[in-house]
Amino acid sequence: MPARDTERARERAVRHPLFARFYERQSEAADVRMGVRAHREELLSGLTGRVIEIGAGNGLNFARYPPGVSEVIAVEPEPRLRGAATAAAGKAPVPVHVVDGTAQALPAADASCDAAVCSLVMCSLPDVPLALDEVRRVLRPGGELRFYEHGRAEDRPGMLRFQRVLDATVWPLLLGGCHTSRDPVGLIKEAGFTDVSFRRLVVPQDGPVLPSSFHVLGSARRP
Repeated sequence: MPARDTERARERAVRHPLFARFYERQSEAADVRMGVRAHREELLSGLTGRVIEIGAGNGLNFARYPPGVSEVIAVEPEPRLRGAATAAAGKAPVPVHVVDGTAQALPAADASCDAAVCSLVMCSLPDVPLALDEVRRVLRPGGELRFYEHGRAEDRPGMLRFQRVLDATVWPLLLGGCHTSRDPVGLIKEAGFTDVSFRRLVVPQDGPVLPSSFHVLGSARRP
């Protein structure tokens, strides 16, 4: 297949215009009304050096990068969200370069990044193990992975069964490939990351519990 046709096929695979519009509104509301803004700030606190952000969405993390960060490479394949992220990058307190790309083939050289950020993205990746292999590839030895993800309802068997039903039926179709019952922490450990530290959250803390309410916030390191 010619290179141009391959690129068009890849773009179609990640083009979700209706979901992208919904996500822009929902993510901004969640920042304000569900406490997600504070979780983003905790996620990024203390980062330094060159950072790659996987699945930057509409760029809500950009304003919260600390001054010790010298550069952010923000990868976003969905065209509408990438446009929103580009606009947000212009207002960021650190240099942010928004690039087209996928988590399964990150546009960065081996061992070229001091840290990687995965923020509410593992739920929708078509191949999480491959994406995490790519994160390991681009991180320098000892580099840090910061993650803030939603996933399986630990210790709630009824909700977990419901999540699995949703994932096998309507949820991914309606919400841009999102899955509710994945295990981000387990996947990170299986990918060979070490020093995995995290805490579990229910978002919103006070309010209705949804299939997507079960979050983890933490860090790990490339050996």
